[in-house]
Amino acid sequence: QARKTISAYTTSKAGVVGLTKALAVELGPQGIRCNGIAPGFFATEMNTALVNDSEFTAFVSGRTPMQRWGDPDELGGAAVFLLSKAASYVNGNVIFVDGGLACQV
Repeated sequence: QARKTISAYTTSKAGVVGLTKALAVELGPQGIRCNGIAPGFFATEMNTALVNDSEFTAFVSGRTPMQRWGDPDELGGAAVFLLSKAASYVNGNVIFVDGGLACQV
């Protein structure tokens, strides 16, 4: 999702979605699947300053339907699914683990 001052970041995230789809088409005939995980706002050590910034945390809460930062442990389930037999026919998709952020218009 686009915001002011992050055009390069937004562009690269969109590029990853396109690359995922292109690689799925390219490599699918060889039995190789390509999927991705698109995380939303996660409270990690790398962005502690943002997590501790009450104004930015209010922004995250206001834009994310689950109204909170994600916990890094919440990302693993998507990876486990994509690596499992249950996802053997899943190809070219990006799973958004973002508390519903991508649903916002």
